[in-house]
Amino acid sequence: MALFGNAHTVDPAAAQRDYARLLGQGEQVHAAYLLIRDTILFTDRRLVLVDKQGITGKKVEYHSVPYRSITHFAVETAGTFDLDAELKIWVSGSATPIQKTFTKGVDIYEVQAVLTQYVAG
Repeated sequence: MALFGNAHTVDPAAAQRDYARLLGQGEQVHAAYLLIRDTILFTDRRLVLVDKQGITGKKVEYHSVPYRSITHFAVETAGTFDLDAELKIWVSGSATPIQKTFTKGVDIYEVQAVLTQYVAG
């Protein structure tokens, strides 16, 4: 488990096992990131945002975003005093982007490269 304020990559094979119930037949997790309590999965078919809610984290929202519905995205890198990096994803039909904050444990350029691979592909 990550410490508060720390984000890190998750082994795709471990994420494949942990989230097997969410995946379609033959769907593969290619990259995964843990952000405090939330998880982001990049599969070969879609982006899955796992949002643990409430004090206990027992209530969980699974947000599935097909890559074809992503209209554009932005990455804001960490600065000298602001150590967090941000990913914003705009989905067709919504004016407000999905926003996820990454702290220093994740290479935001790697996240952007993974997303580019699927959105542009």
